[in-house]
Amino acid sequence: MHRVAALVHAPQSTFELGCAAQVFGIERLGPPARYAFDVCTEHPGPVATRAGYDMLITKGLDTLDGADTVVVPGWPRIDESPSPAVVRALRRAHGRGARVVSICSGAFALAYAGLLDGRSATTHWALAEEFAARFPAVRLDPDVLYVDHGDVATSAGAGAGIDLCLHLVRADQGAGYAAHIARTMVMPPHREGGQLQYSAPPHPALIDGSLAPLLEWASGRLDEELTVDDLAGHAGCSARTLARRFAEQVGTSPGQWLLSQRINAARELLESTDLPVDAVARRVGLSSATNLRRRFLNALGTTPGAYRRAFQAEPR
Repeated sequence: MHRVAALVHAPQSTFELGCAAQVFGIERLGPPARYAFDVCTEHPGPVATRAGYDMLITKGLDTLDGADTVVVPGWPRIDESPSPAVVRALRRAHGRGARVVSICSGAFALAYAGLLDGRSATTHWALAEEFAARFPAVRLDPDVLYVDHGDVATSAGAGAGIDLCLHLVRADQGAGYAAHIARTMVMPPHREGGQLQYSAPPHPALIDGSLAPLLEWASGRLDEELTVDDLAGHAGCSARTLARRFAEQVGTSPGQWLLSQRINAARELLESTDLPVDAVARRVGLSSATNLRRRFLNALGTTPGAYRRAFQAEPR
């Protein structure tokens, strides 16, 4: 039996803990269980959750000493390092060969413990800026669903914890066993793309200063073949001046901003209509389904078709 121990901390997210428990801790019909699952905390007893109730955790940090895999299912206080006792327990587990895994904000705990220094890692896209600022020694990849180094693994936001856990089962036990677990959860064994497709697109209201009228004008003409020169002409300045103003106010180039607006408009159409991909491409100024697929894959790590299947609220 592969022993998995989840280390929780108040106020604990029940969903992140549930990701690990559902994959590693549930007895299922079919093949015999291959994982034993425990939950522990620094100070055994009631542990508050973000769901409005307390959990009674009876096992302490010594549980990590017997685990083959240690999971940190979120770290609720990202501005605070774990206690010295927790840091020692995580380092001790890793040092003796246990696999150490984080889900969502749990990457902060691993980074505070120094287990991610010099390595790539990921966390929830909304926490990426804070993580990068706090841990410059870690190579943050905010676009992927998970990063697995074998001995240390991190996942993106909450639901990506399931993706990582299923990936670890596949690595441990093979694709067939992982597929069996995924079927019982009514989940795909492997999800396409990364977490860029789930992050919120930027809102024009956040744009400050004199470019706002130009951005509004361009946003209403995405079906036209707008160029950077068209934008500069409407703004009454040179393309070089426009590029400087975009860098100052928007943080990107005019061309990249225009492309991101087209991608965001395509996302909305894929979610809310049943228009063919080619028609979506024409409506957002990307000319063809082939061009849209290429741009979509580069920007979001998935295809328009896969994105529509994942996000269309009501198939029409």
